[in-house]
Amino acid sequence: MDAQCQAQAPLVEDLKVTIERSSIVLPFEKTPRSSMFLSNIDQILTFNVETVHFFPANPEYHQKIVVELFESALSRLLVPYDFMAGRLHFNEHSRRFEIDCNSAGAEFIVASSDLTFLEIGDLVYPNPAFRQFVPQLSNSKDLADLPLCLLQVTWFKCGGFVMGLSTNHATFDGISAKTFIQNLASLTASTTLAVQPYTNREPLRARSPPLVSFPHPELFEFPSLHSPANLDNGLIGPPAVAEDHHFKVFRLTGEDIDSLKQKARQGGALESCTSFNVVAAHLWRCKTLATGRGNEQSTLLYAVDIRRKLKPPLPHEYAGNAVLAAYAIAELSELRYGTFSNIVEKVWEGPRRIDDEYARSVIDWGEEHRGVPRGDVFVSSWWRLGLSEVDYVWGRPKYTCPVVHATKDIILLFPDIQGMSSSKGVNCLVALPEKEMEVFQKLFKDFLNA
Repeated sequence: MDAQCQAQAPLVEDLKVTIERSSIVLPFEKTPRSSMFLSNIDQILTFNVETVHFFPANPEYHQKIVVELFESALSRLLVPYDFMAGRLHFNEHSRRFEIDCNSAGAEFIVASSDLTFLEIGDLVYPNPAFRQFVPQLSNSKDLADLPLCLLQVTWFKCGGFVMGLSTNHATFDGISAKTFIQNLASLTASTTLAVQPYTNREPLRARSPPLVSFPHPELFEFPSLHSPANLDNGLIGPPAVAEDHHFKVFRLTGEDIDSLKQKARQGGALESCTSFNVVAAHLWRCKTLATGRGNEQSTLLYAVDIRRKLKPPLPHEYAGNAVLAAYAIAELSELRYGTFSNIVEKVWEGPRRIDDEYARSVIDWGEEHRGVPRGDVFVSSWWRLGLSEVDYVWGRPKYTCPVVHATKDIILLFPDIQGMSSSKGVNCLVALPEKEMEVFQKLFKDFLNA
């Protein structure tokens, strides 16, 4: 097998970034002030998601032109996406977050780095220092001071540049974030959107009265969840990295994934499965056994798009969070001694458990209990999102990735440097204490070669 743990090259900690100017970009046209309802899915995602998009030098598009195109495109984009120019607001009466669509604007920053592409290191190996390419929110406790959209363009000495984007997760899931970026890219070349966003979130409002018709072992009650004081707590914000945690990238080639699929079809009733199913099952087993958990059960969580599962279905262009946490539960003995086919089948069953009634039950559960998903292992996939396939007027990015917040409970999947969603290989970012990482690395190889 070609699977490998990529050796961690020394990471550049100081990317020598200098802020040249900062401004607030307002909508190109006046938009009416309104209040946007946020669903119970949105309510638990009030932290910011940061991504970086690296572009090679293009002699036809120098710094001044690119900056002007980005700034103009963002201003035009804030008209159909008027809520992205607004601010998060906590309604004391309903005890819920909502968006005040007040046209306060998005933050736009122009910066430069004294480094070149080659000097910042391997783009595929996540570097927490890439946060220097992304605008950072102020420490203000006043939500009115915190933009929901922040964009930074940083130029390198070689002529290449990186776009750093930070958006509040309450505004988008991965699919709608990609649509937002596609529209931003489209407006750098023309005045036409690539996709017309569907911004009505009422279809995901809880029923009245709420009807929780299923047990939900994937959810954990958190009574004080909907409070401004909890904006950065628990699963509402990326957990901090413990001092003794190390992170490594484990590579699975297309051949490795095909081999895992073949193993999954052996000794079980499972006739078909996806690449994600087998990758998640493999990582779940390795991670759980490496941590030496005392619990008798382990729960795996992973996000599932519910747009087509609802009745009536949501349009693909839905701009908001239309994902739920699917789950798989296994006894530790099953993970250690059971067949790989059985483990994969548990992962395979997760999305199939979610239909319209199940999704409505989850949303209604959030209305009654106010809580968050909770599991032992969460696999977050950026693998097939296709952010590197977005076409800008100056060309596609060389690579795109999220800014990492490596945590013990979350495994991040991301693509190769080619960035093509058709690529069969995947990189897996794992964070563990040193001794547990050694066990994980051995299990990763042993189970793959068994």
